[in-house]
Amino acid sequence: MPSSLLIVESPSKAKTLKKYLGADFEVLASYGHVRDLVPKNGAVDPDKDFAMKYQLIARNSKHVDAIVSAVREADHVYLATDPDREGEAISWHLVQILNGKKLLKDKTAQRVVFHEITKNAVLEAIQNPRDIAQDLVDAQQARRALDYLVGFNLSPLLWKKIRRGLSAGRVQSPALRLICERENEIRAFTAQEYWSVHLDSHKSRTKFSAKLTQLAGKKLEQFDIPNEAEQAAILARLAGQSATVAAIEKKKKTRNPAAPFTTSTLQQEAVRKLGMTTDRAMRTAQQLYEGIDVGQGTVGLITYMRTDSVALAAEAITEIRHYIENKFEPAFLPKSPVAFKNKSKNAQEAHEAIRPTSVYRSPEAVKPFLTSDQFKLYEMIWKRTLACQMAPAKFDTTGIDIAVGEAVFRASGQVLVFAGFLAVYEEDVDDAEDEDSAKLPVLEEGETLPVDKLYGEQHFTQPPPRFTEASLVKALEEYGIGRPSTYASIISTLKDREYVTLDKKRFEPTDTGDIVNKFLTEHFAQYVDYNFTAKLENQLDEIASGQRQWVPVMDSFWKGFKKQITEKEGISRAEVTTENLDEACPKCQKPLMIRFGRRGRFIGCSGYPECDYTRDMNETAESAAAAAEEPTLVEGRDCPECGGQLLIKKGKYGKFIGCANYPKCKHIEPLEKPKDTGVTCPECKTGHLIERKSRYGKLFYSCNTYPKCKYATWNPPIAEPCPQCGWPILTIKTTKRRGTEKVCPQKECGYAVQIAPPEGKEEAAPEGAAD
Repeated sequence: MPSSLLIVESPSKAKTLKKYLGADFEVLASYGHVRDLVPKNGAVDPDKDFAMKYQLIARNSKHVDAIVSAVREADHVYLATDPDREGEAISWHLVQILNGKKLLKDKTAQRVVFHEITKNAVLEAIQNPRDIAQDLVDAQQARRALDYLVGFNLSPLLWKKIRRGLSAGRVQSPALRLICERENEIRAFTAQEYWSVHLDSHKSRTKFSAKLTQLAGKKLEQFDIPNEAEQAAILARLAGQSATVAAIEKKKKTRNPAAPFTTSTLQQEAVRKLGMTTDRAMRTAQQLYEGIDVGQGTVGLITYMRTDSVALAAEAITEIRHYIENKFEPAFLPKSPVAFKNKSKNAQEAHEAIRPTSVYRSPEAVKPFLTSDQFKLYEMIWKRTLACQMAPAKFDTTGIDIAVGEAVFRASGQVLVFAGFLAVYEEDVDDAEDEDSAKLPVLEEGETLPVDKLYGEQHFTQPPPRFTEASLVKALEEYGIGRPSTYASIISTLKDREYVTLDKKRFEPTDTGDIVNKFLTEHFAQYVDYNFTAKLENQLDEIASGQRQWVPVMDSFWKGFKKQITEKEGISRAEVTTENLDEACPKCQKPLMIRFGRRGRFIGCSGYPECDYTRDMNETAESAAAAAEEPTLVEGRDCPECGGQLLIKKGKYGKFIGCANYPKCKHIEPLEKPKDTGVTCPECKTGHLIERKSRYGKLFYSCNTYPKCKYATWNPPIAEPCPQCGWPILTIKTTKRRGTEKVCPQKECGYAVQIAPPEGKEEAAPEGAAD
């Protein structure tokens, strides 16, 4: 029997560690958190020093039972949950459970911490166990209690004042405020016109452009040429003038590598470069950290992925420098290691940045063992880590002033003379740097240049861009809202609650999000204030470092928050969800107002329910009147269900035919007769499959006897039986990867044969190949 028990969070991590530790160790997983606050009011009691009532998480109870049984048999118990506050708290909860069963009377449960899952790191951690760090546990408990008290007191208020099912959160709400405030800036933005003037010239075969920067001895600012008339006047003044090289300025420029990844910068780069969501990036990083079988056993490929430190271990730096020395020219290796300073003042120096556990494990070497996401993320981490210890990139920059009469034009160019770290990791450059990289010919001062073209370009100022996941993470970090490990869950919550939508990968607040944010910023301004949120995060960090006690921090927060909740109980729902308009109702002449319903904001009459006038927010009164035209009679037909008249009506999804006796008779049919495919329904064998549109406009094919027969398929059907399973029909399916195929709609069959290959490929798939 094993004499020692090691407890981790993840079952995949348990498998990896079992191979390192051998027969003397049993390794079990808690499967994440084992206890949580009871899901009802009173789980945190402010009157008793914020005492908390916990219960076992039901889905993990069998895993806890397995741990309890193993502890009875073990001589030594090691708690190897994740190396952060949450991991520390999980270990503490396990000890509380074991103490409650009196299993630790004659044995101790010690904490072991490792930031990478490699054999050496794990064995070293086992040799150096410690007690549970109560300060870290207190910080995590304080965070959980704060989130609970905000959620259980503020969310019900939102239910009463806006709509059931809404939620507010300590860090979620300031994040929503960021998105809503950016949207308000965009709505309030007015574009401003301005012009720039340019000169095109050439020498030999090299063409180049220059921009007007000075006129009559005055340096031009952005709006100094406000309109077309002004730029035309400038062009007229310069017409026919010769161009001369007035000055040449040459400089040497260097660009230093970026620091290795923290959780925040990893998420930002994964969104920008790899097109991942923050949640997907963190799940993939977790897999790389917990371990992958790379042909020589399972090994963790990266260090712990929840960190705000840019520090690297001394042995890691030594290995990276050794790799650079062996794989690159001597100039690529700096004389001394490159050091980086943590931007976060509360960064935990004991932690490392995210790096490969061995730089000698190159992306290409492990690619056969990784999924596409795992490979792309690992390659990015590997390259960034290697690049951070390489020499700076070097550029020769040239600035040329060209005089044309009383005007001075500026041309800039940049040439890379030494790649340095850019040989490994290419970073994003801004537009100005792109312009500076133009190729310039060799010129001399006093040289006359041809004026190929003088012209103006019109520009308009642009509104601030909506947040992407990457820029939102950056803003959250800059404001100190939440912590890097919480960014992905903050974003997921905003999307799940339907407070925001993603349009072209940019966040846009929904009507619900707007109203919730308006309510919180007007009535709970202090608690969605960025500085207040950041200050509270700093206090939690101070609890973790032992500089503060958690109960006084909780008490200070709760007194003000509880008072605010009580004061706002008297607010009416109408105050929160309606807004008066300076427009009369076309039906009854009472004032119109913006109201909030299940589908969002709309314009409705203040005389409701006596007057039922409504229209869409984007509609004018005239367009709404036109849309509300009287239904027209369908000539020569009666309702097949009740014999009443049939009318052409207009609904949410367009025009349709309906019975005039609605709601007594609910017969409806499409205005346009659906296309009949001529294929007999394979299920009822009496109806035909016809083409229909879903509520979202997507085509599908279903039996014309619906609702008697509910058979439907997304792909166009053909009247050919499946040669593999005998199903009466096949369907035509087209994808980018496989081209066009005949496919059996029965998923369990899997029959597919290619008709046409994907674009750019000529060979067809073999007959009968499965999808």
